[in-house]
Amino acid sequence: MSAPAAPPAHEQVDISSRGTSGVDRRPPRAPGGAGTPSRRRATRLALGLIAPLALLALWQGVVSAGVYNRVQLPGPLVVAAAGGDLWERGLLQAYIAISTQRVVVGFVVGTALGLAAGAVVGLSRLADGLLAPTIGAFRAVPSLAWVPLLILWMGIGEDSKITLIAIGAFFPVYTTAASALRHVDRHLVEAGRAFGLRGVAMLLTVQLPAAVPGIIAGVRLALAQAWLFLVAAELIASTMGLGFLLQDSGNNGRTDRILLAIIVLALLGTLTDALVGLFERWALRRWA
Repeated sequence: MSAPAAPPAHEQVDISSRGTSGVDRRPPRAPGGAGTPSRRRATRLALGLIAPLALLALWQGVVSAGVYNRVQLPGPLVVAAAGGDLWERGLLQAYIAISTQRVVVGFVVGTALGLAAGAVVGLSRLADGLLAPTIGAFRAVPSLAWVPLLILWMGIGEDSKITLIAIGAFFPVYTTAASALRHVDRHLVEAGRAFGLRGVAMLLTVQLPAAVPGIIAGVRLALAQAWLFLVAAELIASTMGLGFLLQDSGNNGRTDRILLAIIVLALLGTLTDALVGLFERWALRRWA
């Protein structure tokens, strides 16, 4: 009787990598492969830097070509020098701190109120009919239109500034929360009722978790609105903050400081949005 034919070469390699029990004993693949989350994050970061670097190069190119004079458009190094001067004097840190504090407090207040109002309108047809048209009308009011009233009602202190920022944060959260809760899958609600859930227990256990993706999208919009409303809020007789830096620099013709304030606002907005993005990933893993 002839001996059995030897298996192909690739099959021999595969067999040799297994023990007598048939368990694959090949070493695990090293982390950091092409498809790993760390590699994807690095790629995304690299792609995200392309546009800012291109804008920086274009900015420097326009300045070098003399398209605008230095008063109209100072170069990146001049703006950096202006930032360094304010930093050494301790002003830039103070402006960033007070503006961030105002945004955070106003954002938290506006988000909480928006979530509460959105839950009421989204879960009650009666509240939807009574409140939705009026809230929708107020949503169309420009931010600067509130400034005179807030000064009359609250004065020129912190309360009026934080209230204006809270107004800006309220509407995106209200809109998305109401819409998300209104469209929660009815089968989930019926399942919750089958387990005896009613009222607040139903909201916290079934409806809010189901609406998390839409609500968080509104929270991110609310944060962006809070930074937008900050500048309008700091027009209310401010002597500190990035909005004040913008206004004061405009009055004094300091274009370098105007550009510095814009860049700092953009960086702070990006940083805070990234923090909300981390919360979003955690919330989606937890509830979605």
